[in-house]
Amino acid sequence: MALQGPFFGKREEPAPPTRNPAGSSLGSASSLGSASNSASSLAAATPLAAPAVAPAPSAAPSGESSARLTVGPNIKLKGVEITDCDTVVVEGMVEATMHSRVIEVAESGVFKGDAEIDIAEVRGQFDGNLTARQKLTIFSTGKVTGKIRYGKIVIEEGGELSGDVTSNTTPASGGTSTAGAKGAKGEQLAVGA
Repeated sequence: MALQGPFFGKREEPAPPTRNPAGSSLGSASSLGSASNSASSLAAATPLAAPAVAPAPSAAPSGESSARLTVGPNIKLKGVEITDCDTVVVEGMVEATMHSRVIEVAESGVFKGDAEIDIAEVRGQFDGNLTARQKLTIFSTGKVTGKIRYGKIVIEEGGELSGDVTSNTTPASGGTSTAGAKGAKGEQLAVGA
């Protein structure tokens, strides 16, 4: 019954300070009418929710604005087309077609599908058609299989690459092109053109 007063009926002026102990923390708002007391109660609750929303906008203006998609661990994203995304981070499983700038496949991540991107960094598994226009990096825990096209390639010791692999760079002299990649023991890898 004491809680009904501020929301449903008009209170008398002397009653709010004695009945509502939370009203004393609102300061001078308790001396106002019941409509302003309800409004001040809502205003007091609003700042508590605002900090939870505030960090998201402040993360974007850190230099260059970018669109970033993270598929977290134990999450499966199936049957989608991902476009106009600057960075896609795969920690779970993604089955998709992707046209973006950067893909980062974490150790726990699996990507299956088609990806046409600028830079690929694979620590987990990639299976499908991959076109890395600028650079493909396969870390020691990474495994890439399928039809692979790349500008430059780096494979750490332990990293795996298998399938139809071709360099996007066209050598001026023709024949075999050197991709600029180091093999497991540091030797230069050659890819037929």
